[in-house]
Amino acid sequence: MGKLIVVTGRGGSGKTAFAALATKYLPTPQLLIDADADQSLAAMLGINLEETGISTISDVLYDIQTSGEESANLGTMPLPQKIEYLLQMSCLYESSHFDLLSIGVKWTQGCYCFPNEILRAILPELAKNYAVSVVDSPGGLEHMNRRIANEIDDLFVVMDPSSKALRNVERLKRISAELKITYKNIYLVANHRFDEEKAESLRSIPGAAYLGRIPRDPQVEEYDWNDSSLLELPVSGLASSAVAQVLAEAGY
Repeated sequence: MGKLIVVTGRGGSGKTAFAALATKYLPTPQLLIDADADQSLAAMLGINLEETGISTISDVLYDIQTSGEESANLGTMPLPQKIEYLLQMSCLYESSHFDLLSIGVKWTQGCYCFPNEILRAILPELAKNYAVSVVDSPGGLEHMNRRIANEIDDLFVVMDPSSKALRNVERLKRISAELKITYKNIYLVANHRFDEEKAESLRSIPGAAYLGRIPRDPQVEEYDWNDSSLLELPVSGLASSAVAQVLAEAGY
């Protein structure tokens, strides 16, 4: 099984842009998991799931629940196997560089419990086929309670210069221990709102390693505005080169 990376951070910190740019430098093949209901990762990679005919996990589970037609067409196959088959056939966006799964919006009224349970069940098996799997988490720490993955290699925390962001690092460690979620490394990444001096202060946070700062890059904003893939950004760009350096510091 390849490495499992989880990218987390407060809403608006730039974690999804970091995850998208990281795919330029991580080893292939890659499995990307868009765990944010906004499907921001797909958009930042220039992917319109509706136009490509790819469903989200929530879409497939909703169809099974409301109509049962797709499920019935698979005959006597047990329901868990039907769901896994449908997810791989209907939900997996495939490219030469990476494959992508999106959780999507809520399956039904209520929580994301069932989609998360399904993803947690199939992720270890799916991940065997990839050098690295990257989970782009929703903003905040609520996603940790969903326990999409219990054994993480590297947690990249993209931070904004606020006391809440600092407290979130401690909460992240505490919640992980309470839920018995294991990880090998917590890596801190300062976003463009940090100045250099304040970013360097992140080195003093215990139990985590500060790897670097991602500067503001007007090209990222332009590409995002135009729905262009961040993978097309030049490697010499401010954000691209900074993400490459961060990953190098992490050993990638």
